[in-house]
Amino acid sequence: MAVTRSRIAVLTAVVVVLGWLGISAIAGPYAGKLSQVATNDNVAFLPADAEATRAQELAAGFVDRESVPALVVYERTSGITEPDRQRVAANAAEFARLPGVVAPLPPVIPSDDGQALQVIVPVDSGESQEVRAVIGELRRIAGTGSDGLTVHVSGPAGLLADLIEVFSSIDGPLLLVTLVVVLVILLVVYRSPVLWIIPLLAAATSYAVSAFAVYHLADAGVVKLNGQAQGILTVLVFGAGTDYALLLIARYREELRRHERTVDAMKVAWRGAAPAIIASGGTVIVSLLCLLLSSLNSNRSLGPVSAIGIAATLLVMLTFLPAMLLLGGRRVFWPRTPHHDVAEAADPAETASRGWHRIAGFVARRSRMVWLATAGGLAVLALGLTQLGVTDLGQSDQFTKQTDSAAGQEVITRHYPGGLGSPVTVFASADKIAPVTEVVRGVPGIAQVSPVSANGAPTGRPGTDATPRVVDGRIQLQATLSAAPDSEAAERTVRQLRQAVHAVPGANAVVGGFTATNVDTSDASTRDRNVIIPTVLVVIAIILALLLRSLLAPVLLIATVVLSFFATLGLCAILFRYVFGFAGMDTSFPLFAFVFLVALGIDYNIFLMSRVREEAVKRGTRAGVLRGLVVTGGVITSAGVVLAATFSALAVLPLVVLVELGVAVAVGVLLDTIVVRSLLVPALSYDIGPPLWWPSRLSRNSHADPG
Repeated sequence: MAVTRSRIAVLTAVVVVLGWLGISAIAGPYAGKLSQVATNDNVAFLPADAEATRAQELAAGFVDRESVPALVVYERTSGITEPDRQRVAANAAEFARLPGVVAPLPPVIPSDDGQALQVIVPVDSGESQEVRAVIGELRRIAGTGSDGLTVHVSGPAGLLADLIEVFSSIDGPLLLVTLVVVLVILLVVYRSPVLWIIPLLAAATSYAVSAFAVYHLADAGVVKLNGQAQGILTVLVFGAGTDYALLLIARYREELRRHERTVDAMKVAWRGAAPAIIASGGTVIVSLLCLLLSSLNSNRSLGPVSAIGIAATLLVMLTFLPAMLLLGGRRVFWPRTPHHDVAEAADPAETASRGWHRIAGFVARRSRMVWLATAGGLAVLALGLTQLGVTDLGQSDQFTKQTDSAAGQEVITRHYPGGLGSPVTVFASADKIAPVTEVVRGVPGIAQVSPVSANGAPTGRPGTDATPRVVDGRIQLQATLSAAPDSEAAERTVRQLRQAVHAVPGANAVVGGFTATNVDTSDASTRDRNVIIPTVLVVIAIILALLLRSLLAPVLLIATVVLSFFATLGLCAILFRYVFGFAGMDTSFPLFAFVFLVALGIDYNIFLMSRVREEAVKRGTRAGVLRGLVVTGGVITSAGVVLAATFSALAVLPLVVLVELGVAVAVGVLLDTIVVRSLLVPALSYDIGPPLWWPSRLSRNSHADPG
């Protein structure tokens, strides 16, 4: 009978493996197609009720075709020459004939110091990939300059094109780097020429399935995918998938020493590891779905996209991975093959590293000192938050390397009013044009203001109709900022401008434009942090309470992870400012860092404490803490190193926000793994003893728990 059950199990495993391989063959190609359905336009991700969004809707009525400006700037520090002017005129004429350019172009704008010329090229804003293609043509026509003349293509359209260029590289280099990182770590952990293939193949299958689902949902408009979410999906799936694989494989190796038949070993291993893996994955999924509460569409898109990745990973790691391990049997562990040994299996803790036994002994002898010292050390690191700096990155600060759009913005800032080419737009009732114009002109930081004429250009330009255009009883004003449109000074001006024009009775004024979009994005990010962070904490507390059947333990675990989060943020603030030289942190960084660090950091506490509770039922809380620490120490540390290394792969992308997120998750996960989970949590749990499980029955079971 047992032989028959074994054969059925093996046949089932064969069917599962072949089925997943077939799914992978279908889904695999979509991993390289995600960039085709990604959208990276900032305005598209703003909430519908944002003032900049309403302004964009109103702007559509004032133009025949909606456009985003590209700014082509020519600079000669010794002074623009007549041949330079002829070249620029010829380029402008060629620009106007390009498909995707909204002609006619405004006149060429010389700088007051005579060292620069600027051409504003309105680009059709229909599709981001089309904008990128037009910018490519502008750069081809304009060239890079020669004989002392430099040329750059900048402005909102140039920035968008550079962002798309960065995100288009995600499909290849990031995936390759992630695969190499995971491969190297698996070889080091297992020291086997065979075993690494199984978790890596399972993780790759998880990614293929995730990419397939995300591609079709994004293509159908169900979710919005951007390059940021795309990059995070890659490292998250490989990192979390390898973590789950390490946990299951470690339990399987342990059970192979206890059971003669591999089928029995896998059944026990699966039952032992699956609850912790499911709880871990469920915690991450629910935490990520809390991003649906965000007012920013970009945040809302990251939630379901990443949750899909984790859900696919859970499904694959709990079916495909055990099926492959079962078919491989003991020989996949060669040369460190685990043999059935009743004497050795009687106490699996004996096979653990001596180092973990020493750590457990130290925790037992000095538990209170250990948790007070580690908590104090993390609190000291949290003081680095005083170096957090600004949370708004300007156009030239968003990339880790110099881009053409960033270089162009620096040239424009040197020679022109900062907002030229990226004006602030003000829409107001036509009968209030005089008082609104006067109010706008009086706001500090506004260089000039004029109504948009009947032919769509500001009335102040030569050859332009002086009659303001009226659409549905509204007029449009264009205001040029003195500061660069992506600077803090410009954002302060826009906030003051909104207060001023909103105060004009009956004007119903609405302020929009590039800088206003940044302001609304920053405000929405602040609101999201205040709403989502408490929600994530409550959700995780509920999951932990159900898993551990305790109310006290979840509160303590969450407190340790939050402390670790603040310590990570403080350490990263110092690293970003004094080591990496970044200008600040992106507005989305604190929220993303919190969601990933807390959700992923609590994973390791789940892995540890689920085993501690299992052992505590048998031998008491304090003995269970020490035994759980010894048995899980090696595998959880390996899992933490894998996750930290995979998120570090984001550093290959030249975008500051992704580098910051990758470094923060890597640093935070290592702190959680090495300090919080290895020392702080075990020491605190040991010091508290049975009351840790209050109010469950286990809290009243004091056997084998000397105080």
